[in-house]
Amino acid sequence: MKRLTLAGTAAQMTDISMQDLIIRRPDDWHLHLRDGDMLEAVLPYSSAHFSRAIIMPNLVPPVTDCASANAYRARIEKALPKGHDFTPLMTLYLTETTDADDVVAGFESGVIRAVKLYPAGATTNSQSGVRDMEKVYPVLERMAQAGVPLCVHGEVTDPDVDIFDREAVFIERVLEPTRRRFPTLRIVMEHITTQEGVAYVRDGAEGIGGTITTHHLIINRNAILVGGIRPHYYCLPIAKRESHRLALREAATSGNARFFLGTDSAPHLDPAKESACGCAGVFSSINTMACLAHVFEQEDALDQLEAFASLNGPGFYRLPVNENTMRLTRRETPVNLPDKIETKSGAVTVFDPMFPIYWDVDAKA
Repeated sequence: MKRLTLAGTAAQMTDISMQDLIIRRPDDWHLHLRDGDMLEAVLPYSSAHFSRAIIMPNLVPPVTDCASANAYRARIEKALPKGHDFTPLMTLYLTETTDADDVVAGFESGVIRAVKLYPAGATTNSQSGVRDMEKVYPVLERMAQAGVPLCVHGEVTDPDVDIFDREAVFIERVLEPTRRRFPTLRIVMEHITTQEGVAYVRDGAEGIGGTITTHHLIINRNAILVGGIRPHYYCLPIAKRESHRLALREAATSGNARFFLGTDSAPHLDPAKESACGCAGVFSSINTMACLAHVFEQEDALDQLEAFASLNGPGFYRLPVNENTMRLTRRETPVNLPDKIETKSGAVTVFDPMFPIYWDVDAKA
């Protein structure tokens, strides 16, 4: 077996037919676990592979204060399978009435790790989000002083802006003015999908980071629209042109510490995805690491997978890297992964990368 052990572990390679890749156990810096039956069904797929995850707060009602964050974390921990070592890192949903004292106290006590900005109407369950940025400036000022990261869904919702341009316009109209007003505010531009997003994170000021999803490294907008509408590839931010996908691949595989994995795995029941007004979201936690190994292998960058999935995120969030490891083994024949999972309320379709997957994941290497 060909063995590749990366930075922070060992460092040897032998020339045999299959490839064995050992990395520090990864984290997911953008994850939707939902609640209730859906939480119980999807959590085991994240907790099997990831040590920690930034948990999105867009429940109904949203997680807007530390008391509700504590209650949601308790529900996650209760649903965690026995023997799984997984830490949910909680966030608060930023509203125009958010209490800055609650935010800072929650961050300093470890109840929360970040605050999430949803422009109102930008994505699933974002109706309670921010409409007027100036109304949250007092909270952002306190966050900057205390070192609380702001996670941003980077899209404007103006009806005059084309959906494929919303991320680039957000950078110009919202993100850059906010960063200039609060230069010490630490910002994660989540699920970047454009060349403009890549350039802003790569070349921006200190304290800017960016997450990239698995599916945006694999699909472009043709996957959604060519040959008929394919609702299980519909996500927000929507996948863009091929040139943008290639820019994301270059960023993710570059080793640049500003880019790190955030799956944005966002499960919906199949009827909600396949309806006349289908929900946005891709469920990918189950096969993310196998898909990423495929992508990084294609880019001749397997030596950078550990940085993207396991090192850069903890660096930005000022947390230690995981001590335990994960083994990914390249098989000679494709591995079998389910195309759906079942919940008590119905089926959820798993992200289909549209290519055979040869990488098998052992999270307890």
